[in-house]
Amino acid sequence: MAQLLGEGEIQRKASQLSGWTVEGKKITTKKVFKDFIEAIAWVNKLVEPAEQAGHHPDISISYNKVTVSLTTHDAGGLTAKDFALAEVISNL
Repeated sequence: MAQLLGEGEIQRKASQLSGWTVEGKKITTKKVFKDFIEAIAWVNKLVEPAEQAGHHPDISISYNKVTVSLTTHDAGGLTAKDFALAEVISNL
């Protein structure tokens, strides 16, 4: 099982991610696209990196707005896996 990060480490890693916020035991980013088609196309780009990492985000789609949240469910909070996948998602 992945090791939970301490609050200091969470804040340090979060400060290195542009566009992500810490919300309790998860990190979240929100993206706005021109339309639904662009939003879905971007979400589809998440599939391969998430599968490769064996770590799957919670995704909410509302027309052209996409919210992605990461937490390590089996660890009960934030781990290095969340921040590694967030970095990949940020670079899509």
